[in-house]
Amino acid sequence: MKASTYKRIVVLTGAGISAESGIRTFRDADGLWENHRLEDVATPEAFARDPQLVQRFYNDRRRQLSEVEPNPAHRALADFEQRFHGEFLLVTQNVDDLHERAGSQKLLHMHGELNKARCLLSGRVIEHKGDISADVLCPCCQRPTLRPHIVWFGEMPLYMDKICATLEQCDLFLSIGTSGHVYPAAGFVDIARQAGAHTVEINLEPSNTEDAFAEHLYGQAGLTLPHFLQQLL
Repeated sequence: MKASTYKRIVVLTGAGISAESGIRTFRDADGLWENHRLEDVATPEAFARDPQLVQRFYNDRRRQLSEVEPNPAHRALADFEQRFHGEFLLVTQNVDDLHERAGSQKLLHMHGELNKARCLLSGRVIEHKGDISADVLCPCCQRPTLRPHIVWFGEMPLYMDKICATLEQCDLFLSIGTSGHVYPAAGFVDIARQAGAHTVEINLEPSNTEDAFAEHLYGQAGLTLPHFLQQLL
């Protein structure tokens, strides 16, 4: 089908699309994330227990962004957004800035962003591309109260009202590079299906929610996605 068939498209991207740029996926086969237990670096309890470890972990992730570039899948999505004349929303579970650097604009980071920090006292979110340490003061309170602007396990993902409202109105839903294990993102396909949308999974291998999708395309997103989107146009 061509894009003219669709009027409202929602795209969800996960770790798989960034992995093709060299960013390691969220969880390795041994259950570790960059050699750390998730419980030690990705929960509010971990930050309360050892804030220096958690800050150091995300400082390292933030520095890694300078070593990677958007891949053809990122660029294909940005190009499609510019050429599509209907409503378009790109929702990503990724905290990197590769979609922005590729040119995407109608974009929501549901799990936060590495290049932003949040004040623990006021909740204010600021752009912040450097390290966060005890010596870095929050601009709103002049105290060392900054934390990574990352949604940790046990915290509510961002923009959920807008995402769900858009899914309820979409007629095409694409899920790219996601495992289907992490909720609420894994349930987006069900919301789209209930809205009557056509649902497509683009992944290296079948996800945990493969049965919920009407169409499946397996292979690297950088190879599969540009061709798929070009066919729509």
